[in-house]
Amino acid sequence: CCTTSIEMTTMNLWHRPLTANELRQCLRIAFGCTLGFVLCKIFGWSNGVFFTVTPVLLLGMIPVMNGHAARQLIASAAMCGLEVGLLGGLFGGHPGLMLPIVFLLFLYRFAAMSRGSLFLFGANGVLSLSIMLHFASYPETDLNDLIFSNLWASVLSVLIAYLMTALIPDVEARPAPTPSPKAPHRMRHEALLGASIATLSFLVFQLFDLRDSMSAQATTLLVLFPMHWDGALSYARKRAMGTLLGVSFGILGQLVLYDWSGLLLLVTPLLWLGAMLFSHAHVKEASGSGVGFGALTTLGILFGQYLTPGNDLVFSALYRVSSILFAIVATLLACYLIHRLLNRFEATRFGH
Repeated sequence: CCTTSIEMTTMNLWHRPLTANELRQCLRIAFGCTLGFVLCKIFGWSNGVFFTVTPVLLLGMIPVMNGHAARQLIASAAMCGLEVGLLGGLFGGHPGLMLPIVFLLFLYRFAAMSRGSLFLFGANGVLSLSIMLHFASYPETDLNDLIFSNLWASVLSVLIAYLMTALIPDVEARPAPTPSPKAPHRMRHEALLGASIATLSFLVFQLFDLRDSMSAQATTLLVLFPMHWDGALSYARKRAMGTLLGVSFGILGQLVLYDWSGLLLLVTPLLWLGAMLFSHAHVKEASGSGVGFGALTTLGILFGQYLTPGNDLVFSALYRVSSILFAIVATLLACYLIHRLLNRFEATRFGH
């Protein structure tokens, strides 16, 4: 029944015609993602995943670029850089000492997400902080380069988003979002649930030395973006479908390019095509984080981080699938247990 429902929803997504605004948002996402990727490769910047995925995160979550979103993204990157620089320098080799501090850093970000008005600040901060703190713990990591890459990718993504909005503007005004108020006990539930699982994810990736599983690490956090158990369960299915779509496209792209995967002139239109296809699904879902958004982020990670001369994208893609599916199951289990625990107390109960 569940599978049939998902299949029917997917069919409806692809058969409903795009509105003029939706088509333009698709174009902004596809061109923005591709431009970030191309600039990163041309100038030889390291940590290419930041330059490919951050524009997707910004243009996918914010339909029309504005000053509030720009300030949130840059402030998030600046705070992450400061925190990772201090924590990485002082406790880089001692993850146990970092845990209480890391929990507090995640807690205030999830609290910001729960309030709604600072969702982008918290969401980008959660992803960047977890990944950067994890990689900062390895002695071979250039901490300054990692921090600068994330900050510069955020600034560049804001510039790209403004450029895309100027070149491909909406044709009609969009209705202003009207967030519904939340009870204090629900916001406490959401903040504690997210911070607990994000800290647990950080601990697991540190203990098991999982430096090649960035996609799985990001998945453990993206599953939390709905901010509650029912939403996480629904998103997990969509994330799994999105991952399979993104990986399938990546493998197909590798097979088409074969030994020419190092030629930027051939890789670029392939990335644009994939980003355009998955943007099509993302804007039709209109759910923030769904199948299309999962496929977009997977595609961005594969092309930005792993598609390099001499690197086999097929092996990377297959490894991404297995690690992400395992991460989804483990995160859902932890999410359910913590959700049940928090619901035992009136002060942190999700429902009424």
